[in-house]
Amino acid sequence: MSMLGQLFTDLILAQSDVLIYVLVGLGIVVLIALIVFLSFFRLWLQAWMSRAGVSMFDLIGQRLRKVSPAVIVRAKIMAVQAGLSLKTKDLEAHYLAGGNVPKVVRALIAADRADIELDYRTATGIDLAGRDVLDAVQTSVNPRVIDCPDPRKGKESVDAVAKDGIQVKAKARVTVRANIERLVGGATEETIIARVGEGIVTTIGSSDTYKKVLENPDQISNSVLSKGLDAGTAFEILSIDIADVDIGVNIGARLQADQAEADKRVAQAKAEERRAMAVAQEQEMKALTQENRAKVVLAEAEVPRAMAEAFRAGHMGIMDYYRMKNVVADTSMRDSIAERTKPKDRKDPQQ
Repeated sequence: MSMLGQLFTDLILAQSDVLIYVLVGLGIVVLIALIVFLSFFRLWLQAWMSRAGVSMFDLIGQRLRKVSPAVIVRAKIMAVQAGLSLKTKDLEAHYLAGGNVPKVVRALIAADRADIELDYRTATGIDLAGRDVLDAVQTSVNPRVIDCPDPRKGKESVDAVAKDGIQVKAKARVTVRANIERLVGGATEETIIARVGEGIVTTIGSSDTYKKVLENPDQISNSVLSKGLDAGTAFEILSIDIADVDIGVNIGARLQADQAEADKRVAQAKAEERRAMAVAQEQEMKALTQENRAKVVLAEAEVPRAMAEAFRAGHMGIMDYYRMKNVVADTSMRDSIAERTKPKDRKDPQQ
């Protein structure tokens, strides 16, 4: 009997140790559950009170998936209170994709209040494309005014030249509204500004005179607006208003003056070329004159030899020689007299 009692006692002690371990484990589990419940209790209570349909298990799963439960719950509450039906998983997917969940929900609410057709898929696509979807909805409701040219680029006006050569400076204000359907892949404000500026330049350039532009500045806006400049952009152009028109410089006269100056320089260059050719030709003639003089001197050097040959051959007598000397002396005297009576300002042709 004593052995059986001892065995029964040992069994009771072993069961008590297991029970203690079980109770400790249950206590730890309950404590962890209580901590988790308390950490999500406020968000869960907000979701429950707002009938957002976010359970405690959804909050725990969001934390495990590295999704901010506060962002999802607040966005879901905002959507439910606005009467929108959005799934929690869709909001989590957009958050994990790097989107701005609160801004998308606010854009959907604004579009619903303004009776603008915008679904959740389109809104998330616009947001993930890098566009501000809330600003796009607000621009659809409240059109935006764009200055052309952009004053932030440092240019004050769009300059163009009419057919009469007068420069015209114009400033335009473009009223645009966001086009939700073309927001993804559509061109930005810079394209609108560039196209409007091109249209202004074309319209002014096709005017016969600057006076027509000053008399009817609305023809610029009407002509530009009729070109359909908002094609392929994220905006719809509502109106183009010419804010200011001013007269610049006379570009035609300036161009004519520049052309005349260029023609004058060309003529001067050609005249200088002809002068250089004349000087070169003059130097060639002087060289040719010196060459001919050298030939004359050589020919004169042959005269005494020819005279000696004539004496030897008997073709010339002494009297003939003296008569020739007299003629030479008379010619020299006449040249000397002519040299003294010649005016000082006349130049010798041989010099």
